[in-house]
Amino acid sequence: MVDSAPPSHVLVAFGAADEAVPLPGGQGCTWRAGRFVVKPTGSAEETAWRAEVLEALPESTDFRVARPVHASDGTWTVNGWEAWHLVAGHTDPHRTEDVIRAGDAFHAAVAALGTGHPAFLERKDDAWTQADRLSWDLVQEADADGEFGMLAPLMAARTPLTTGDEQPVHGDLLGNVLFADGLPPAVIDWPVYWRPPAWASAVAVVDALLWYEGDPGLLEPWLRDPHRHQLLLRALIYRVATTRETGRPAEATYWPVAKLVLEGR
Repeated sequence: MVDSAPPSHVLVAFGAADEAVPLPGGQGCTWRAGRFVVKPTGSAEETAWRAEVLEALPESTDFRVARPVHASDGTWTVNGWEAWHLVAGHTDPHRTEDVIRAGDAFHAAVAALGTGHPAFLERKDDAWTQADRLSWDLVQEADADGEFGMLAPLMAARTPLTTGDEQPVHGDLLGNVLFADGLPPAVIDWPVYWRPPAWASAVAVVDALLWYEGDPGLLEPWLRDPHRHQLLLRALIYRVATTRETGRPAEATYWPVAKLVLEGR
């Protein structure tokens, strides 16, 4: 993690004339420099792919995006930093259904570009990627004991799932959709996954219940539909397994939410 401000030559390369000041969130390493947001680049390949897609998206009345900023040499990164245009708004994790609607519109626009499967996804191997792969792996089993024991029944409840609508999706919508009066919701900080759009919506529902005291009624349409229920199971496994993979303790909400999801079988 980079916890120091971007160097002046980086700001100059992106055309940022103002001093960088830290922004809340962003794992403590995101900075505002005037009308730009500057943050460390995890993967130059992924950053370039994401920037090209977001630059190509047409304007929409249903959502906004943070547009990428070219460096002075025409690339998307400078010495491990990337920049994006600042967009107005604030997160509201209690507006789960509005977040999902914005995500649906965003994903439809991305699908219309026909970008195909991003090659960099095959090379990713961080905790989030490992947890995502585990959630779709029907062979691997989880330990039924310990603080992450809820993974065992969740994984056992899965059945084979053929979707056919996989595409690049946003894997963390709930905390990355901004609302501003008079403007469409803005989708920011896109972690790219190759999954069905409905899976991304399921992650938002799971996040609402795990971390924001979301209404259990959000689960009802997902529990009634066997296909969507399978996506919900995978979304919950993904979140729980990510916590385990990053070495953090299980949260108190994991078992109650797991029981709600399992009882819907």
